[in-house]
Amino acid sequence: MLENKLGITSSAELAIEEEKISKRKAKLMFENGYLDSLEAGTFSSLAKIHKYLFEDVYEFAGKIRTVNIAKGNFRFAPLMYLQVSLDNIDKMPQDSFEQIVEKYVEMNIAHPFREGNGRSTRIWLDLMLKKSIGKVVDWSKIDKEDYLLAMERSPIRDIEIKHVLKNALVDDTGNRDVYMKGIDTSYYYEGYTSYKTEDV
Repeated sequence: MLENKLGITSSAELAIEEEKISKRKAKLMFENGYLDSLEAGTFSSLAKIHKYLFEDVYEFAGKIRTVNIAKGNFRFAPLMYLQVSLDNIDKMPQDSFEQIVEKYVEMNIAHPFREGNGRSTRIWLDLMLKKSIGKVVDWSKIDKEDYLLAMERSPIRDIEIKHVLKNALVDDTGNRDVYMKGIDTSYYYEGYTSYKTEDV
């Protein structure tokens, strides 16, 4: 159970309220032009997206996590290497679809926030695609299971996630409904567990 600004003590209730608030903020961020003011592909822009989405729910919105986290058997970048990972991701090229997806995969491995990584990073991905190649992902064209499996395998082999995302690219970059599909939490079960370094 994460500490939150809403005073909620039920995980289920928190998930409902968090989704409701983050969707409202995501819609606002799209409509008021905030996204267009961000530099695509930087951790700084991702942190701003995360803060915008979750600042009404969590004190840690937009801040690098202070615990090690895992999902299932996969452990994301350990705290001791997290800042170095983020610095390296910032330097990665983003001139082509392939380069952008490689950068997205690396940011997923880093998982810089305590919660809300999937939603904020998908918006960050779309911002890179929009500014670099004039396209975005239509998430309604992607099967949830295909996406989750491809993302699980992506640290070892990114060809699957590239295939899944490429087949869903559209040039309708100004369509709010297409954009909002990326914030749909049903696409991505976040549910992280934390662990201590000595558990590694």
